[in-house]
Amino acid sequence: MKRGYVKSSPHFFRLITIALGLTAVAVMLLAALVPAPLQEQGNLARVPNPVKSAWFLLWIQELVSYSKYLVYPVLALAACFIALPWLSPAAPQQGACWFPRAGRGVSCAALVTCLLVLTLTLLAMFCRGANWQFVSPF
Repeated sequence: MKRGYVKSSPHFFRLITIALGLTAVAVMLLAALVPAPLQEQGNLARVPNPVKSAWFLLWIQELVSYSKYLVYPVLALAACFIALPWLSPAAPQQGACWFPRAGRGVSCAALVTCLLVLTLTLLAMFCRGANWQFVSPF
């Protein structure tokens, strides 16, 4: 063992297992508490317009409600997240740290994207009413 290093097993993997368990419990609680906006069986004679998507797709529906061309930045964002491991130009870090100086731009871009998606999801879930009109959440 190198001097100054801690073995990743079991120390790091124990933290990962706890984080995975807490995340799974949080998602299950959200799924139980926030119902999916499902409606009655489809009828072509009476089509409800517009229907809300599932909660994890609401941010895309919110973007597309402004302009149909905003689906292209979503596709570009997906491509960027697929390429994320190759976007950081620096060599791998010797130690773990939050927002390392070499990859700070990529880390900040990922954090801003996460906050934007969360904001759009909450806006679409709580501030949109019938016919996709803005309503007060209070």
